[in-house]
Formats: sequence, C-alpha cells, structure tokens
Amino acid sequence: MTLLVFIFIAYLIGSIPFALISSRIFKLPDPRTYGSKNPGATNVLRSGKKAAAVITLLGDAGKGWAAVKLAQFLAPVWNLGDEVIASTVMAVFLGHLFPIFLNFQGGKGVATAAGILLGLNPSLGLLSIITWIAVAATTRYSSLSAIMSAILTPVYAYLFLGISLNTFTVLLVSLILVWRHRANIVNLIAGTESRIGQKQST
Repeated sequence: MTLLVFIFIAYLIGSIPFALISSRIFKLPDPRTYGSKNPGATNVLRSGKKAAAVITLLGDAGKGWAAVKLAQFLAPVWNLGDEVIASTVMAVFLGHLFPIFLNFQGGKGVATAAGILLGLNPSLGLLSIITWIAVAATTRYSSLSAIMSAILTPVYAYLFLGISLNTFTVLLVSLILVWRHRANIVNLIAGTESRIGQKQST
C-alpha cells in the first residue's frame, strides 16, 4: 500500500505541465498548437521567449529530481529499499509522458529524465547532461542530443550505480526516450528535423 502511495504522488508530480504554466505566465500560445506540438522546453523555445523555455526546462527537470529525492528521504522511514526509488522514477517519468492534466498527451521526457538522473546520482546526471550539450553544440539538433544521451546513459549508470535495480530502471527510461523520438529519427534521416532555436512557422 505504501508503495502505491509513492507511485501515485510521483505520477501527479510528473503530470505538472510546466510548458503550459510558463506559456500562460508569458501569454504565449499553447505549445501543443505550434512547432512539434510537444509540451516541452525545446518547443516552447520556438515561441521566441527564452525565459519561458528556461522555466519549462527547470520545472520539468525539477519535478524529476524532487520526486526521486522525496522517495530517497522517505523510503527509510518505512524500511523500504530500491524498489521504491525505481517505482518513483518510472511513475514521475510516465507522469510527464502521459499526464492526467493534459489528457495523457505529454512531452518526450528529456528534461524530466535529466532531473531523475541528478536525483539518483549527481555525477550520473551531469555526465548525461554534458553528453546532451556536446551533441547539441555540435549539431544544433535537440532530438539527436537526447537520443545520443539516452543511448550512452545506461553505460554511465552501470559505471556509477553498478548492476542494480536503479541501473535497470535507467535503461528502461532510456529505451522509452529513444522510442518517444522515433518520429524525430525519421526526420533526421530525411534532413527535415528542426534545429534548436528555430522559431515556429507562421
């Protein structure tokens, strides 16, 4: 029963739509109506309002980090182990992907995954983020950066977390991230993928 409470709370945290919240603060269009129609930081950036994109990025990453840290703090109180952390990771991540507040149509989970990784292990999270930045700086493709980071992150997890339930959970999150970018992979191959900072077409 306690595990279900963790999962429920983490899912609700993951469902908080920071892309819409920041867009409303800055009186921007609903990010689901332009660009990739994805409620995430990269698409909000296409509105031309960098501050809104930053708020979205920090909010989405922050909810992943907060859910993990909350589970890590409370789990010992109920004498629970890694199963609670792993369940919380999946719940907050799936909450972002399939949020109850947006009719289960959420973002791709890159920022939330970064926050989760930082919560699990700061070095793991930083290395994954550095990978994203390196690919983004070279190619200016957010999707390619996310895909490459997702592919390499399970290797990083093995280095920092060893063979563990949390490493397996990171692998699962990475596989889902790549799957969520399947349309972007098609666009990258076709040469039609949008680059970082490219504004919405009017």
